[in-house]
Amino acid sequence: MSRYDSGFREPPWVMGSPKEVMDWVEASHPSKKDKKHEFEKKYLTNLHIKFDLDVEKRIIKSPCKICRVIGLNRIEEDFDLIQITELVLRGLAKAKFRNTAKIVVDGKVLYEHPEKKSDLRKTIDDIDEFSNQISKAENVEIVAILDDVKKCYATIKINKVHSPKEHSVDINIKGQIHSDIYHTFLNYLKESIGLKEETS
Repeated sequence: MSRYDSGFREPPWVMGSPKEVMDWVEASHPSKKDKKHEFEKKYLTNLHIKFDLDVEKRIIKSPCKICRVIGLNRIEEDFDLIQITELVLRGLAKAKFRNTAKIVVDGKVLYEHPEKKSDLRKTIDDIDEFSNQISKAENVEIVAILDDVKKCYATIKINKVHSPKEHSVDINIKGQIHSDIYHTFLNYLKESIGLKEETS
């Protein structure tokens, strides 16, 4: 505000109210406030991703003629189930998962310790304990827990033998996972296993 149309703004106490005085003081000499710009973390919720491995596949024909007609043939994939299981566990460890809650092979529970908070690395080191059962299996399911700011459960199913509608790798994440952690896990699997994303 100016009395003489000079374009120079005069202090408000020349013509203004106490509020205008304070507004002018703040505008002229702003108080030094610590403005913390916290990075807002982006979380992804309840993800379901399916992948196929880039390997040879063969069709196992059902002995039942009706089953073959309605598409109940099965597919067998040419990969080492133990190796893929170990790589998935390493991917989980790289993405800061610490707890292997469960390992299920062909529907049979081989390992279950959801109460252990940091057993994933040991599970990787001791994978040979399960090698005999896994090498003969059709599928392996791993349940891992990420206890970060938010808690989430990842269930990864690796299918060596499956129906045509199923995929090589099926990842189901319940709860919230930070997008960076999720992408770290996914990128590791893509680089080490060679996944081709199908649907999500």
